[in-house]
Amino acid sequence: MEENQDPEHCTDITVKKEESDPVAVTTDKQDHYKRGMEENQDPEHCTDITVKKEESDPVAVTTDKQKLERRMGLKHHHCQHCDKTFKTSDYLKIHQRVHTGEKLCSCDQCGKTFTTHSTLKNHQRIHTGEKPYSCDQCGKTFTTYSTLQIHQRIHTGEKPYSCDQCGKTFADRSSLRQHKHIHIGEKLYCCDQCGKTFTRNMSLKVHQRIHTGEKPYSCDQCGKTFSYGSSLKHHQRIHTGEKPYNCDQCGKTFTSNMTLKYHQRIHTGEKPYWCELCGKTFVYGSSLTSHKRIHSGEKPYSCDQCGKTFNQNKNLKVHQRIHTGEKPYSCDQCGKTFAFLSNFKSHQRIHTGEKPDSYDQCGKNVPSVTVLKRHQLIHTGEKPYWCEPLTDSSE
Repeated sequence: MEENQDPEHCTDITVKKEESDPVAVTTDKQDHYKRGMEENQDPEHCTDITVKKEESDPVAVTTDKQKLERRMGLKHHHCQHCDKTFKTSDYLKIHQRVHTGEKLCSCDQCGKTFTTHSTLKNHQRIHTGEKPYSCDQCGKTFTTYSTLQIHQRIHTGEKPYSCDQCGKTFADRSSLRQHKHIHIGEKLYCCDQCGKTFTRNMSLKVHQRIHTGEKPYSCDQCGKTFSYGSSLKHHQRIHTGEKPYNCDQCGKTFTSNMTLKYHQRIHTGEKPYWCELCGKTFVYGSSLTSHKRIHSGEKPYSCDQCGKTFNQNKNLKVHQRIHTGEKPYSCDQCGKTFAFLSNFKSHQRIHTGEKPDSYDQCGKNVPSVTVLKRHQLIHTGEKPYWCEPLTDSSE
C-alpha cells in the first residue's frame, strides 16, 4: 500500500492491472473516450481530428460517397465493353455476362441457360403455364410484368419509341429495332431451305412453317389447322359470321382487311400483277401464278382417282366432283342439282326463258354455248360422231 502511494510505482501497477483485470481496462477506455469527447467540443480539435480521419481511412470516405451517389440515383459503375452505366457493382457484374456469354442459371426442364435467376424464373413459367400478371382492361394474362406493360399500350395507344428516319412510332423497343432494318435494307435472318431473307427472326420462324408443314393453330369448331394465328382468326369468322371490314363503294363486307383491299381493285380497276410473256394483267398475284402455267404447260395438281392433271387447285377440286358425285348447286325452281356452276346457270335459263347466245347466220337464240355449238352443225353439215362397224368375233 505504501508503494502505491509513490508516483513512480503508479504506472507499472496500472499496466499490470490492465492485464489482470479486464473490467478495469474497460473503465480506463471509457474515461479516455469521455476525455476525447470533451476535446471534440473544442472547435480547434474538431477540424484536426476530421482531417486525420480522412487521411487515415480513404476506404470509409469512398464508401460514404458511393452511398450518397446511390441515394441520388447516380450511376458510376461503367461497362468497359459498351459504356453502359449501373448504380451498383452487382448490376454491372450481371450485365457483363451479356458480353462474356456466361450463363450461370439452368432450367431443369429443358436445360436452357440464363444469365440471371430472374430471367430463369420468367422462363420456367412457360413450363408451368403460370401467368401472374393480368390486364385490368381485357383480362389477358402474362408471364412477366414488362410484357403486361407493353400490352397495356394497346389500350392507352401509347407509342413511346419513334423512328428518327420516318417518324413512325412503336409501342416497344424491339419493334422499333426491327423496323430500322427496312431503312438500311438489312435482312439478317436467312432461311436455310430456300434462301429467303427476313428483317425479323420471328418472321423467319413463321416462314419456315411452309417447309416443315407445321400448323400450330387449330380451330375449336371444325378442327382445321393453320400456320399463322392471323389465318385462324380470319377462319373463325366463317363460323361466327363476323365481317368487320366494309367497302365504302358498294357496302360489301369481308372477314379480313386484305380481302377488302383485293375487292376494292374491282372499283379502282387496279391490276398490279402482269405477265411479262403476254402482257396480261391481274388483280391477284395468285391469278398471275396460275396464268403463267398456261405458257409453261405446268400442271402441278393431279387427281388421285384418274391421274388427270390441272394448272389450278380449284380446277382439280371441281373435277373431283365427277368421282365423288357431289352436286353443290341446286335449282330453287325444280330442285335439280348440278356439279358445275356453268351447267347450273345454263339450266336456270330454261325457267327464265333467257337466251343470251345467238348464231349470226340465222339469228337463233340458244340458252348456252354448248347448245349453240350443236346448232352450228346444222349449218356446217359437220357430223363429228360416227359408229364403228361391229366385227365378227368368229373370224
